[in-house]
Amino acid sequence: MAEQENEQPPLVINMQYTKDMSFENPNAPMVYGEIAKGSPDLSIDIDVRPGKLQDRTFEVVLNLQAKAMTGDKTAFLVELDYAGVVTIGEQVTKPEDVQFLIMVDAPRHLFPFARQILAEATRNGGFPPLVINPVDFLSLYQQRMAAFAEASAKADDTADGDAASKSESAEA
Repeated sequence: MAEQENEQPPLVINMQYTKDMSFENPNAPMVYGEIAKGSPDLSIDIDVRPGKLQDRTFEVVLNLQAKAMTGDKTAFLVELDYAGVVTIGEQVTKPEDVQFLIMVDAPRHLFPFARQILAEATRNGGFPPLVINPVDFLSLYQQRMAAFAEASAKADDTADGDAASKSESAEA
């Protein structure tokens, strides 16, 4: 029983904080009349950027950007870098497991806090609170890994093509 109490969890969130934030309301107060006529077009981008601090300690930055447009005018633009310092438990030994914890699990824990900050920022800017649906960080991770694999394959094909071109010109 004592062994279970001393066992470190696979992921420990040591701290979390707002690293950078910006809210722009460039067309106030005229934009409020436009918003009253209909819902703005909203685009939301989410990214995860990890950085190694020590052997098993990482900073995970969750970047959220939201832009609302009414026609060709910006209603608001909000950007947030919300970060956490996380430690990976000693029992996690496989690099792919470490990567999963950093790219999927840590952002999943940070997201609700970041979402709340964005909701308050848009509300304080005179707009309805921006409510972002839960994010599937596993899908984002899988998409990123697929794009990386595709880019690596293209780079390998290009390198192979360059090598073939060099050997053909050497034969000529």
